[in-house]
Parts: sequence; C-alpha cells; structure tokens
Amino acid sequence: MTLILLAVFLTIAFCVVAYNLAIYALPFGAGLTAAQYTWDAGAGVMMSGFAAIAAALLSVALVIAVLGFAKNPLLRLVALAVFAVPAAIAGYALVHGVAKHAIDSAIALNLLCGAAGLFIGGAAIVSLNALGESVLSR
Repeated sequence: MTLILLAVFLTIAFCVVAYNLAIYALPFGAGLTAAQYTWDAGAGVMMSGFAAIAAALLSVALVIAVLGFAKNPLLRLVALAVFAVPAAIAGYALVHGVAKHAIDSAIALNLLCGAAGLFIGGAAIVSLNALGESVLSR
C-alpha cells in the first residue's frame, strides 16, 4: 500500500514540475542557449550559469516590458505569443512523450497532445500576464 501511495505522489509531483517547466519554456531555452554559448566561448561553469540566469531573466523582463509599455493590442498579443508558443510546443511534446505508448490511435494521440499544448500555452499567457500585472502595478 505504501508503494502505491508513493507512486501516486511521485506521479503527481512529476506532473506539477513538468507543468511548471513547460510554462517557462522560453526563459529555459534562452538560458540554455546562453550557457552553451558562454561555455563554448571558454568561460567556466560559474560564468555560464550567470549568463544562463541573466538570459532567462532578460527574456521574461523583455516580454513584461513590452506588455507594460506597448499600447497597441496587436504588439501585446505578439509578445504573449512569443512567450506562449514555446510553452505550447513543450506541452505537446511532454504529453506525447508520456502518452505515446498508452494510446494506439495516432489521431487520438495528436488530439490529446494538441489539447495539452493549447492548455499549457494558455496557462503560460495567463501566468505571464499575471506576473506582468503584479510587477507593473507597483
């Protein structure tokens, strides 16, 4: 019984961590790219880590700045889409990786993964919009 509860708890914990990582796919990708670039340029581990953190924070700050200062709704929508499209792709890939061995029908698998991608992309938009509102309201 204990192992079953542990398996259920770890599955739920994995889903929560994966959901949060998928929402912030753009900052993660920007940070990973900056870390790889600085590592290949000859910097050490600490400098690559600082570059990764700076790039991730800069990507979020740039999108929030556009949301805060742009008055054009189309420009704001483009800024949110730049943040949400990588999150939607990550959500699709996450669900596809988990469900590809459980669902035989390719159509059902693509529908499930597409719905999950849309859900994660929408959650990324809501999360970033709430973060922008809290930062810019001060």
